[in-house]
Amino acid sequence: MPVDVAEELVKMSPKGQLVVPYKIRKKEKLNPSDRFLAFEIKDGIIFKKVQMPNPREEFEALTKDIRAHVKKHGITHKDVEDAIAWARKAKTGSV
Repeated sequence: MPVDVAEELVKMSPKGQLVVPYKIRKKEKLNPSDRFLAFEIKDGIIFKKVQMPNPREEFEALTKDIRAHVKKHGITHKDVEDAIAWARKAKTGSV
């Protein structure tokens, strides 16, 4: 099975930056904010695009899970306030 390899010469800037050729950026759908892992191999380097976690999406998913758990177990706002008060007393040793 033949491998489709795009090959172009790139030059490193004085700051160590490399420019990914336009044809490769377009084909691979690379964007300026994309992140890559650099792997040193014998006689070269391989760059692998990685997906960075989206903190907002992770927070929203976590919040959704917590709300489902609270609803399933019938936990009320008062239950939470009581648990906080108990934990604070336990921390100070007055429980």
